[in-house]
Amino acid sequence: MATFNKRMKELRAEKNITLEELAKVLNTTKSTLSRYENNLRTPNADFINQLAKYFNVSADYLLGNSDIKKPSLESDIPQEYTDKYKVTKKDIEQHDEVIKHAQAFMMDDEVGEEDKEKLVAVINKLYWDSKAKNKEKFGRKKEK
Repeated sequence: MATFNKRMKELRAEKNITLEELAKVLNTTKSTLSRYENNLRTPNADFINQLAKYFNVSADYLLGNSDIKKPSLESDIPQEYTDKYKVTKKDIEQHDEVIKHAQAFMMDDEVGEEDKEKLVAVINKLYWDSKAKNKEKFGRKKEK
């Protein structure tokens, strides 16, 4: 869990929030958060999820299982795509698989965090653009 404490500190610094302020928001104590950041205490799954939601990152990112901060969510689907086409569970599963492979490719520490996020954004756009072209070609538009 050594990565968790480092990522928690980094995210808090990025957001410029003190332990006291974060403790209020998360309804916990400053000392509990301090113990997490100093790797003296291990957070439970509920706290990890709560912290991930607050910082808008994935629990996997907090735990060090992924170097991509933002999870792949339906909110990543371009509005112009959802307006025109029905998004299926299969579409989302395929998208998540593509992103997962991209993340594995970028596990090299030489690629900066900001560059990784930019690459994922480009891959996301390319994926949904290609889906739109395929659905246009095969006539699967959203029913109104």
